[in-house]
Amino acid sequence: MTKFVEPKRSSKKRSVQGGRKNEFIFILGGARSGKSDLALQLCRSFTPRAFVATAEPLDQEMESRIRTHQRHRRGKWDTVEIPVELSAWFRTQGRNYEGVVVDCLTLWLNNVLGEKTLRKKIPSLLKDWLQSVREVPGRVIVVSNEVGLGIVPGEPLARNFRDVAGRMNQQVASVADEVYFVVSGIPLRLK
Repeated sequence: MTKFVEPKRSSKKRSVQGGRKNEFIFILGGARSGKSDLALQLCRSFTPRAFVATAEPLDQEMESRIRTHQRHRRGKWDTVEIPVELSAWFRTQGRNYEGVVVDCLTLWLNNVLGEKTLRKKIPSLLKDWLQSVREVPGRVIVVSNEVGLGIVPGEPLARNFRDVAGRMNQQVASVADEVYFVVSGIPLRLK
């Protein structure tokens, strides 16, 4: 992975709580693009720090990925698994950390879409979560997959997921302080 040097921060005022600024960074990219590595790098100087994992181990391959990621962070991060209730965790635990990485928002969306009672609540769940992120006095880094660069999926369910994920990513990017797109391990700052 390319060594990333953080750009100078903008002079834009951010909320300050307890002497710490709220800073919200959004990182997009394709599968295995290096977006998670960038998120960890941007948060490594903050302590204490939390890694909020949204993946659910639905099969052996996913279990293996989760174990690999856990070994990589062992002892350096407080790791919590929050497949759906991101807002509640941020409101109750988020302020205990100077740095938080959420990986990844598209898996969270998949989990929410899997619960029939929550599907229609996605816009309000997302809005509530974004408000809870702004209540955290520290750096919050959110990772998400950019799913709109490929061909139009042939299945209606896949098209719907791509469309909902695209709208979700737009909404998150619009309120983030910084947005990065990662390609082949190289971060491009968009905002």
